[in-house]
Amino acid sequence: MRIAVFVSGGGTNLQAIIDAAESGKFSAEIALVLSSKPDAYALERAKEHNIPAVYLSSKEFSSRDDFLNAMFDVLEAHAIDFIALAGYMKKVPPEIVQRFKNRITNIHPALLPAFGGKGMYGMRVHRAVIEYGCKVTGVTVHLVDDQYDHGAIVAQQCVPVSDHDTPETLAERVLAIEHLLYPKVLEWFAQEKVIVSGNSVMILS
Repeated sequence: MRIAVFVSGGGTNLQAIIDAAESGKFSAEIALVLSSKPDAYALERAKEHNIPAVYLSSKEFSSRDDFLNAMFDVLEAHAIDFIALAGYMKKVPPEIVQRFKNRITNIHPALLPAFGGKGMYGMRVHRAVIEYGCKVTGVTVHLVDDQYDHGAIVAQQCVPVSDHDTPETLAERVLAIEHLLYPKVLEWFAQEKVIVSGNSVMILS
């Protein structure tokens, strides 16, 4: 399985996937890193590991169609058959979602469907969790559809919330779980252990 990892920032989840691959725990090939920002450190991480890295933003194109065609072109040029969103701060065009139906995943720093949707990302999520008084939060890996944080859930893992947590301390613990869970889930896809039927997901043992 040839994966494109879509990023917008530092790329710590990308690094976790790279580390899993280099340790032999990940059988898919990371064939492309695509960033929506030209200065994302994730691009440097890719280059350090000899992974093709591309900056692609709709801002650089005169029309939506030109941008969409460029995205299709780069995915086809690298023979991509699976997309993993890892801190990608843009909505994936519906045409891409349709082409890669049930082959795009995203990782979210909360237990969806709680604390998801447009505008709920990063520290905003952890702040909302604490303000709501939750005792448990977590990490969700889900399939991507045409709505933010809405697709079928593939895996979740809980993280306890301490009475003394700040958004920053909670974010650190949640991120540590993200780094463990995401490579594991992507490996399930690589081994064809994920069966999707409608909005239901079954994992083969």
